[in-house]
Amino acid sequence: MYRYGIKRLFDVLGSLITLPILFVIMVPVAILIKLEDGGPVFYNAPRLGKDMKEFKMYKFRSMKVNAPDIRNEDGSTFNSDNDPRVTRIGKILRKTSIDELPQLLNVFIGDMSFVGPRPSPLGNKKLYPKEYFRKFDVRPGITGYNQAVLRNSSTMEQRIANDLFYVENISLQLDIKILYMTIVSVIRSKNINRYENEKEKVGL
Repeated sequence: MYRYGIKRLFDVLGSLITLPILFVIMVPVAILIKLEDGGPVFYNAPRLGKDMKEFKMYKFRSMKVNAPDIRNEDGSTFNSDNDPRVTRIGKILRKTSIDELPQLLNVFIGDMSFVGPRPSPLGNKKLYPKEYFRKFDVRPGITGYNQAVLRNSSTMEQRIANDLFYVENISLQLDIKILYMTIVSVIRSKNINRYENEKEKVGL
């Protein structure tokens, strides 16, 4: 019952309440992004959502214009404290997760939920085991069980296990717990990157 109606109602009401926060923050963030390199304020990332429907996920741009897409060997997105692709303001946006705030618009229009598996990049489908496609039975989230537990430090294997756990156990209680854990993780600046530096990536 929760996943088929009440959850969407909470998403609509929650996004209506929190969208003013986005608009207040957007002005200073947009100015800082523009002052640094003059590039676009937003990054519209193509993603796969519920029922594998393609949509544009909105984010404040945290990387340099035309930065290359670098992936780890397991297909997950590479990130580190020393990633040269990330702008100075982008490092702050990522550390505080402010770069994700524009996804409140995705929640309002129905592409996403506050809580759910993170949206999938378009080029990773061939890497997914068959059972992982169950994640597309629900709307992707601004945050999810994997983000609450491991944030950006997870391997693809861990992400698959955590996303499937969420799909199998979705409930109001679990969503509330995930939101609380995510807030704590952001405040404590935990698991921002999978690799804290390049030496860790190569096992040194």
